[in-house]
Amino acid sequence: MTTERNERLTAVLNKRQPDLTVVLENVFDPHNISAVMRTCDAVGIQDIYILNHKIPPHRKWGAKSSSSAAKWLTIHQFTDAAACLAELRKQYKKIYTTHLSTDAFSLHEIDLTESVALVFGNEHSGVSEEIIAMADGNFIIPQVGIIKSLNISVACAVTLYEAFRQKLNAGHYASAKLEGEKLISLREEWGFIETDE
Repeated sequence: MTTERNERLTAVLNKRQPDLTVVLENVFDPHNISAVMRTCDAVGIQDIYILNHKIPPHRKWGAKSSSSAAKWLTIHQFTDAAACLAELRKQYKKIYTTHLSTDAFSLHEIDLTESVALVFGNEHSGVSEEIIAMADGNFIIPQVGIIKSLNISVACAVTLYEAFRQKLNAGHYASAKLEGEKLISLREEWGFIETDE
């Protein structure tokens, strides 16, 4: 079974997309966070950022919602917004927030094949003005109903599957992107079994 396990984990690592991430700002419900983690794993996101600068840090995630997805993700937790954005700027070319505003553009207008971090705010007030001011732009998910917002985990899933569609069409899943120390570290963390082959 060890060879099969290695092959399965290798196949997953080969689809990881290090140029795409999600940032969750002050999200209250750990089940929402876990649901987002599950979607991140599904579309090949490895790194996720949890920014809690207005609420206490979470001690755990909702296990039922995540189906243990957290085990397979690299979770970065921050309590300082500026420090979080500074780290994102080192890793990603663009930072977009999802926020209802007059200057927001449609999700379908974003080039999600480039290096990008997507910020989702909390269940009540959305992304903070502080983060919006530091981002490269706002986007909205097109809707035609009376209620103009989606649950955060649903909004994130819709957005990430648009990214998945764009990246798949652009061939981003055709070859492995993870390499170097990051790949070695994840192989160790995931418990790869060294074989004689």
